[in-house]
Amino acid sequence: MTVTVVTAQSCGMEAGKYVRYTAEQVDALERLYNDCPKPSSLRRQQLIRECPILSHIEPKQIKVWFQNRRCREKQRKEASRLQTVNRKLTAMNKLLMEENDRLQKQVSQLVYENGYFRQQIQTVSITTTDTSCESVVTSGPHPHHLTPQHPPRDASPAGFLSIAEETLTQFLSKATETAVDWIQMPGMKPGPDSIGIVTISNSCTGVAARACGFAGLEPSKVADILKDRPAWLHDCRRLDVLTAFPTGKGGAVELLYTQMYAPTTLDPARDLLTVRYTSLLEDGSLVVCERSLTGTQSGPNMPSVQHFVRAQMLPSGYLIRPCEGGGCIIHIVDHMDLEPWSVPEVIRPLYESSAVLAQKMTITALRHLRQVAQEVSGEVVLGWGRQPAALRAFSQRLCRGFNDAVNGFTDDGWSLLGSDGVEDVIIAINSSPSKFLGSQNASSDGLSALNGGIMCAKASMLLQNVPPALLVRFLREHRSEWADCNIDAYSSATMKASAYNVPGSLGGITGSQVILPLAHTVEHEEFLEVIKLEGHGLTHEEALLSKDMFLLQLCSGIDEHVAGFCSQLVFAPIDASFADDAPLLPSGFRVIPLESGSDVSPPNRTLDLASALEVGSAGTRASGDCGDSPCNLRSVLTIAFQFTYQNNVRDSVAAMARQYVRNVIASVQRVAIALAPSQQSPHLGPRLPPGTPEALTLTRWICQSYRMHLGLELIGDNSEPNESVLKLLWHHSDGIMCCSWKPLPVFTFANQAGLDMLETTLVALQDISLEKILDENGRKRLCSDFTQIMQQGYAYLPAGICISSMGRPVSYDRAIAWKVLNDEDVIHCIAFMFLNWSFV
Repeated sequence: MTVTVVTAQSCGMEAGKYVRYTAEQVDALERLYNDCPKPSSLRRQQLIRECPILSHIEPKQIKVWFQNRRCREKQRKEASRLQTVNRKLTAMNKLLMEENDRLQKQVSQLVYENGYFRQQIQTVSITTTDTSCESVVTSGPHPHHLTPQHPPRDASPAGFLSIAEETLTQFLSKATETAVDWIQMPGMKPGPDSIGIVTISNSCTGVAARACGFAGLEPSKVADILKDRPAWLHDCRRLDVLTAFPTGKGGAVELLYTQMYAPTTLDPARDLLTVRYTSLLEDGSLVVCERSLTGTQSGPNMPSVQHFVRAQMLPSGYLIRPCEGGGCIIHIVDHMDLEPWSVPEVIRPLYESSAVLAQKMTITALRHLRQVAQEVSGEVVLGWGRQPAALRAFSQRLCRGFNDAVNGFTDDGWSLLGSDGVEDVIIAINSSPSKFLGSQNASSDGLSALNGGIMCAKASMLLQNVPPALLVRFLREHRSEWADCNIDAYSSATMKASAYNVPGSLGGITGSQVILPLAHTVEHEEFLEVIKLEGHGLTHEEALLSKDMFLLQLCSGIDEHVAGFCSQLVFAPIDASFADDAPLLPSGFRVIPLESGSDVSPPNRTLDLASALEVGSAGTRASGDCGDSPCNLRSVLTIAFQFTYQNNVRDSVAAMARQYVRNVIASVQRVAIALAPSQQSPHLGPRLPPGTPEALTLTRWICQSYRMHLGLELIGDNSEPNESVLKLLWHHSDGIMCCSWKPLPVFTFANQAGLDMLETTLVALQDISLEKILDENGRKRLCSDFTQIMQQGYAYLPAGICISSMGRPVSYDRAIAWKVLNDEDVIHCIAFMFLNWSFV
């Protein structure tokens, strides 16, 4: 019989003692490891009882087997990670060398042009007195400044192929040569952790951006992903292949029609008519290039579409080069003429900035490839048992639903409703919910049987002197500052089969907000989460029966240090079942900076509205003193809220929606004024952690109190209040939490393990009370030991079960509770440490 030998020399076992496991025993342990890599002692004992084949093995030996198994898994993952990093660094080194060669060629060309123009200036200065026409300079090294007129081509495959070959040549000259004067995009420096090399055009027709990076995927898969533009570009509404025919070497030429959403209610949407060419080069590289068809090419033409402005795509595309050992190097070029004349002057920078194009399309493509590569390799850890594709589908549906609401396309069934005399809020209705939401989703929840439709109230406004990331982060974390809980309850109820009437005489039902993390992208620029709103109900009886409601929420652009096109918060009511095909009716906010690179604010900006208002009224800071943050930030805010309605109450719902959006706008303006840089005080800081004086002080109190009461060091001998100690506490393997001891025991701090254990975030931690996570036995034991904690300073709690914010049971081997004293020896809080915890 085949046996596996595992060494066990820990947990008090004799040195040199070996335990031999049979193949059957290893299979049983592996099955448990796949279900729970870190089982508690109770779970291990249960395993021994359930598997007779393990009955003669001591629990400590099984514990050591799991420790060794986790260690091997960690080593395997680390080796795989290092191989991936090595491939990426090799690719980035190659890219940097090629970029250096390109820049040297560009320098040589500029030196030559500079010498030529100097010579021409000298020639002109000598012949200034000569008025004959022969003295006029008519030649030079730049005949390409004159735009050549392309000869007309027919719409046959040969004509398409001629256009495609020309597009390929022009695209490659932009991707790898000096056809465009590329400069490095501000704030995007290449490095081991960077997404790639990102450059933008210094001067060219339209706007252009280029990116080079490494993708840990096969070239053909990369091409398929990037060609499916609606799947990764939230601003792409549709992409239709009008005609296609194959070419040699597995290539293809396609005629495409693309529609792009408008980002605000102030500008029209764009569409494109392009030809796309996929080809395999002689060196094995794969190319996907694309350009618009113009009238001068006499190819097939499509008349303009109502409510769309026809934009132009100049030669653009993707060059995908395979790498040794797997993966590929990708070059992306986006070159567009977005017709900025067609939008109001205030938002024209969005259509004239190459940096905006890079953030909106080019960098987004690289990020999506990086996200898919990590998901394929298994590096992305997701909760709730959802597959990455399902979570991406939720994000895409939220963005698409919000964009549909903002744009209100007539072919989706939208039409405008008359105003009340004030044009600040636009009301649009859609009387075909099945057409808008999709027949399957609409019928699944009774919307198809609803005698009414969907209503959207939307508006756009200009904001001054508030960073978009800061504003959206505040709106996310302080929902009660702008939202009406009765409207939330109405929106949630109307998505069910039996809709409610207009909320008019609803009582003042309030509830707390708990943010439940669901997933995030690799660079944390986008978060998908579930918001649990507690204590909501349309009547008192309903509140008692089902007091919680849930929102699926997508938040992006709240990190000032991550480049992004906009900051937005989009949410939609869902029921507790949270089915993959559940209908979504998104509402939310989008804030777009109008100056490229202006969305920068110091990380130590407060998110406490009340404190900010007090500082503003006190005038503790001069209006001209803005620190490191720019004082003249301009951004455009777009708000859209959607509701369902019944025909008999349509006008009442419209009045309610219009007034609600006006109230939200007033609240957002108040928040923006409070968060403006001129209203900030330098002594205000962010929430814990990390790095603030408050966080360092709390770390010192926790460690000192643990040492004083238990006579042991919590995180080693170093007890100085510096950031390294804070980092050790933050990354401690056991869950450490601090709970206020009066008047209501709620959590005020938790390290990363504690947040993972409770399945929450630092923002939502304050909404979780101690009694909510402890089961009945835990509450009884804590009450009986509370006197000991107050008198002795600490108490050991036996193994037990607690409940996460998601309702999942979490087992732990033991817990320690101790008093945390401040510098005056006054109780600041009670600290808990849960040892060897795991989900049951």
